[in-house]
Amino acid sequence: MEEITFDEFKRMDLRVGQILKAEKVEGTQKLVKFEVDIGTEKRQMVAGVAEAYSPEALIGKRIIVVANLKPARIRGIESQGMLLAADIEGNPVIPFFGEDVPPGTKVR
Repeated sequence: MEEITFDEFKRMDLRVGQILKAEKVEGTQKLVKFEVDIGTEKRQMVAGVAEAYSPEALIGKRIIVVANLKPARIRGIESQGMLLAADIEGNPVIPFFGEDVPPGTKVR
């Protein structure tokens, strides 16, 4: 991958988000639609994590969200951010925060 400068990295708005709702996207194997509280607002996001996590198990979890990513349409659903996850041989592994980290907290 191409290297980026520190100034480019600083442009990313990484925030703690708490998953309020989660449901599988009908007709797909991998996609989950979320409602995420990022502190200042609630956002809808779509992520390909259904093969590793059940939607019910994700509700209440605190994740890292790229909050200033341009919205995208995924299977006709607007996704207003992106969650961060590791990729282990094609399987997502989501890092979670404990309850002591409030939604909206900046990640650096």
